[in-house]
Amino acid sequence: MEQRRLDVRLSCALILPSAVPTSKPASQPPKVTRRAWSWRSPAFRGLVYQVLAVAVLVAVVGFLVHNTLLNMRLRGIQSGFDFLWGPAGFDIGEGLFTFDSAQSYAMALLAGLLNTLRVALLGIVLTTVIGVWVGVGRFSRNALLRGLCRAHVEFFRNVPVLLQLLMWYLVFTEVLPDALEPWRWGSVFLSKGGLSFPSPVWSDGVVLWDVPFLGEFAVEGGAALTPEFMALLLGLTLYTSAFVAEVVRAGIASVPAGQIEAAQALGLSPRLQMRLVTLPQALRVIIPPLTNQYLNLTKNSSLAVAIGYPDVVSIANTAINQTGRAVECIALIMLVYLFTSLSTSLCMNAYNARNALRER
Repeated sequence: MEQRRLDVRLSCALILPSAVPTSKPASQPPKVTRRAWSWRSPAFRGLVYQVLAVAVLVAVVGFLVHNTLLNMRLRGIQSGFDFLWGPAGFDIGEGLFTFDSAQSYAMALLAGLLNTLRVALLGIVLTTVIGVWVGVGRFSRNALLRGLCRAHVEFFRNVPVLLQLLMWYLVFTEVLPDALEPWRWGSVFLSKGGLSFPSPVWSDGVVLWDVPFLGEFAVEGGAALTPEFMALLLGLTLYTSAFVAEVVRAGIASVPAGQIEAAQALGLSPRLQMRLVTLPQALRVIIPPLTNQYLNLTKNSSLAVAIGYPDVVSIANTAINQTGRAVECIALIMLVYLFTSLSTSLCMNAYNARNALRER
């Protein structure tokens, strides 16, 4: 009987394990929540340090501006931007719109800004085309073509850009023939007076062509590019294209060899391999340093003052000499290049994000 009772108890214990007393789990310590505005919070301390740093920076800048204005006032130097609305008193021989001396300094600076943007935008396009072709040519099977591309890179990359601008300016003003005896290719004329070519003209909804012709003293009619503009554009384009070519070469070299072998296995020609396989993958490596080269080209356009091209820096220098507002004019120049650089970076960053790899 006792043995039977013991077996029943053991069976109940196996069927109902909850009836067996178990030890209570150890209680976890309560979580310590720190207040968001507590000094013990790293985020709050970081915010305080940032606010203090900005306050110190603003105080230093304010102190420098106050002392500068005070010293200028004691020396009888005028300050302010009111001079922008006064007559400039000088002409601008080249620009996207006609400017005369009766217009304001603001319009003169606008004309200089448009001249700067014209060189920068056209230079970026030409630099990209030449740089990509030279960079791709470094991988050509033709030894002569590879040598010419390498020579282009080594020469234009290692000669200072200012010397190149002066060299091209001397070519256009000293080597070319006089305006009365220009080189001619159909309706295109090239001489010391510049490059003249036909330009479209709208008249009553119809496109007419204004064709240049050789006049009594010079080429007349059509559109024209001055020697200063051509020297600046050509110098900046060739100089920057050498760096762009190296960026393209490095991007192509970064593509894994297995990708090239797979393209060859599919029977693609070398041209299709480069266009459909290599370059699309190399763009992810090319775009970031390419942005820096675009920024350098835009900022190097300020060297136009050395060859007499009326960009924003050249016109600002003239305004400084006439008005004495050096601080204001330099501040405007800085704002112009800051705006152009940030705009270029914004566009290139958007294009880079479009071509970036996307994780699934």
